[in-house]
This record gives sequence, C-alpha cells and structure tokens, in this order.
Amino acid sequence: MKKLAASAIALIMVAACGPTGGGAGGAGSGQGIWATGSSTVFPFATRVAENFARNTGGTAPRVESQGTGGGINAFCGGVGAGTPDIATASRPMKASEFDACAANGVTQILEIQIGSDGIVIATARDGADFDFRPQDIYMALAAQVPTGSGVGANPNTAWNQVNPALPAQAITVYGPPPTSGTRDAFLELAMTPGAEALPSLAALSESDEDQFETIAHTLREDGRWIDSGENDNVIVQTLTRTPGALGVFGYSFLEENLTQVKAASINGVQPNADTIADGSYPLSRSLFIYVKIPHLDTTAGLTQFLEEFLSDAAAGRGGYLQDRGLIPLSGEALNEQRERLRARTPMVRPAS
Repeated sequence: MKKLAASAIALIMVAACGPTGGGAGGAGSGQGIWATGSSTVFPFATRVAENFARNTGGTAPRVESQGTGGGINAFCGGVGAGTPDIATASRPMKASEFDACAANGVTQILEIQIGSDGIVIATARDGADFDFRPQDIYMALAAQVPTGSGVGANPNTAWNQVNPALPAQAITVYGPPPTSGTRDAFLELAMTPGAEALPSLAALSESDEDQFETIAHTLREDGRWIDSGENDNVIVQTLTRTPGALGVFGYSFLEENLTQVKAASINGVQPNADTIADGSYPLSRSLFIYVKIPHLDTTAGLTQFLEEFLSDAAAGRGGYLQDRGLIPLSGEALNEQRERLRARTPMVRPAS
C-alpha cells in the first residue's frame, strides 16, 4: 500500500508540473528536442544545439540528417511523443507535404527562414575550370534531350559535346539522392532554367507544363549522374579521389573544403556570400526550419532553442553560423522571423 501511495503522489506531482516550454533538455514526452531533415541545414542545427546545451547546461537537442524529404515525412507523421519537433529543409515545404501533415493531425506549423545558401557544382582543386550556362547543365545531365523529332535519350558523354567551350572530359557528376532538398533545389534552379533555354522545351513548357516538368526533372540513370547519399562530405571526398569528376552540394560544404575543391561559375558568376545573398548567383536558395506549434508548449526548451537559432550571435551577420557557411538574412528579415516565432503564426498551405 505504501508503494501504491508513493506512486500516486509521484503521478500527482508530475501532473501538477505538467508540460512546459521552459528549461533545457527533456520534453513533456521525455524525448527531448528533436530536429531532423536536410543535410545542408544539419551542420547549422548541430552547432546551435551545441551552443544551446553549453549555455543552458542541459542535454543537447537531437539533430539528424536524412534529407529534406525524409525529414518532412517524419515530421508529418503526427503530433506528440515519438515525433520530431522540427523538420529542417533546404527548400520550402510542398503543398503535397503540407496536406500529408494535415492528414495526420499536424495542422499548426511554423515556417521559419534561417538564412540562404547556394548549390555549387564543384571539382577537385587541381581539376579543370568550368563556366556553365544553364543549358549546358541540362544537356549534360538530363535523361532526355531535344532531338529532331522531339526528345530522346541523352547521347552526350563529354562536356565539350555539350558546349565546345567546356573541357574535353567525361561527364561524371556525383550528387544528392531524390530524398534530398539539395536535389529538389538543383532541379528547380539548374535543370528547369536549362530546359527553358532550349527552344523546343520552352515551347513545351507553355503547351504542357506537367510533361515539361517530368522531362526537365528526370536525371540520367546511365552512370553520368551518380546518387551519392545524404552526406555531402562524402561527395567532397569522392571528388578528391576521382579525377575529372564533378559534384553537386551546398555552398557551406564548399566553404569548409576550399583546400580540396573549387566551384564552377554559372553564367560567369562564382558562388560566394555576396552573390548568394543578392541572388546574382543563379543557384541560390533559402533554408528553413518547420516547427509544430503545439510542441512549443510540450517540449521543454523548444522555444529557447529556436530563439538561439534566430539570435544575432547565431544567425545574424558575423554570427557563428555565418562562420559555417550560412548566408545571413538582413536584420529586417531576421526580425520578421523572430516575430513569427513570438506570435506563433501558422504557415498557410503552399501554392504548389
């Protein structure tokens, strides 16, 4: 009986304390803060988690890298214990993903932009220099390219077949898999404009948008494009061991490995902090974190973790995330994201 009484008292105390948004470490569910998703956002979220734990003395949030698509899929699995608090993303959430969330009861979602990044096409430091036009990228990597009678299998095996101004070396490109937000962004920012620069495909985009997107977003499967997993550092290491190979990954990984790899230019523009921030580098993109608003009240420390993410010390100009390759938002834009968090403003369904 004494044991039963003690257990009852303990349960009453837990109920009285209830879930809380304050403190560090644990959660109402006991799982702690959990973020999962983009391999590009992973090093930024990891750094914030380390600083958060150091400043609070609590347990570091759990941060995982499984790609934007995989992270959002896990995030949309439901609300409460056993589900992530945060999905990290290197592209905006899609309408289909928003609907999948809603179908599982995830209806109050906070969308926060943390900064910008660029997608680079890189090669080893001792490799040839490349200056691509968007159509060069498309004609090298698309599964189907324009032919005299429509579209057909891509016959190009060397870069100078695509454009005589490019090096005479075999087309071999290592890049992220279909679950990656970097891959999604690459298709939107590189392959789509490349297809639109070709007259026959530009006409198709006007007459049959769905068919155009299917063609423009289908990469080769004949060994010229090689899926290389979610870890962009693996692609970097592959380039150093594979003469003539190119790789597609986030700008932050270029910044961390400038002694080993170098980036190609696009339309004569090199990726750097300035050209990505002002959008003059064509393969620039925004980075996001998605948060379940109800978890702000049930996962201990979640609000404080997000405040650390959006702090001047982290995401501001000169902050420690900029040191890791994040391109910071303007002061005004960063304040807008902080206001979203303060007001807990739910996102609206994306248009597409």
